[in-house]
Amino acid sequence: MQSRRASAKGFQRTSSLLVSRIRRASESRGFAQSRLLTDWAEIAGQDIAACARPVEVSYGRGGMGATLTLLTTGAHAPVLEMQKERLRTKVNGVYGYNAIARIKITQTAPTGFSEGQVAFEHRKAPAAPAPANPAVRAKAVQDTQAVADDDLRAALARLGENIFNKTNR
Repeated sequence: MQSRRASAKGFQRTSSLLVSRIRRASESRGFAQSRLLTDWAEIAGQDIAACARPVEVSYGRGGMGATLTLLTTGAHAPVLEMQKERLRTKVNGVYGYNAIARIKITQTAPTGFSEGQVAFEHRKAPAAPAPANPAVRAKAVQDTQAVADDDLRAALARLGENIFNKTNR
């Protein structure tokens, strides 16, 4: 059996091509450890990751400790405020030293300004529509028989069917 050459005939793994770009993008926001962004749910915990995202790490003029800015919605801010010290300890564990001295919480709507346009939680899949009830469909078609225009009659029949189904739930 022939062993695989390291060069792979000029091909590289995608991850090796993106490492430097990801590092550059995260460092432009002050994230010396891009793991803080990529593994946020593991570092902060699922409960905090569901309601907050790291936005920026800023360093003061004196260079004594950095400030981690978290983006959250207004309702979650008081809860995060009480957990700041525990979260700071977890984040500093990623750095390996006391890199983060303060945590600043920024509040916005989940679809607010530029940083808040991404929803924090995964959206649930839309529920599958209930199977059509032939009796309800027949009643909706019967109630719209007086309408002369075919397209309007079909649209009103669909609307009536939806209304009947919703009230029967």
